[in-house]
Amino acid sequence: MTPRRRLVPVALEEGLAVACMAVLLVITLLNVLTRYFTDQSFAWTEEISVFLMVLMTLAGASAATARDRHIRIEFFYDGGSTRRRRRLKVFAACICALLFAVLALLFGRVVGDEIRFEETSMGLGIPRWWFTVFSPLLCAAIALRSAGVAWRAARELEDAAP
Repeated sequence: MTPRRRLVPVALEEGLAVACMAVLLVITLLNVLTRYFTDQSFAWTEEISVFLMVLMTLAGASAATARDRHIRIEFFYDGGSTRRRRRLKVFAACICALLFAVLALLFGRVVGDEIRFEETSMGLGIPRWWFTVFSPLLCAAIALRSAGVAWRAARELEDAAP
């Protein structure tokens, strides 16, 4: 059996997560230095830091999903045959895809409400949807990655059938 290639490389999500971590590091370092030398802090850095942490978490979760590296209860997973493990992988990936598809829809509604009610951020005074628009997109990416894992596991299950 030849290895299957992904349509969208995982490096995309990994690069996004690394970029978020780098920007978080720089912002936090500048804020610490500013507090140390001036006893003042940048109020806007907290808003950007929270946004970057959410973005980094979702991008990392998408990469972990694509590589099938999410946490699972190994006692149940490793305790059975290869066929049982593949079935559990299909089941878990389908549940994960469903969960993140629902989250994408709910986050989409939040973004729509923020646009409709013209909500602005407290520190910067910019539209909040500028921050939250990435959440439904990354949740949809996780759902698609999970669906891909389920599809590959189901195909392996089918190929291994007697």
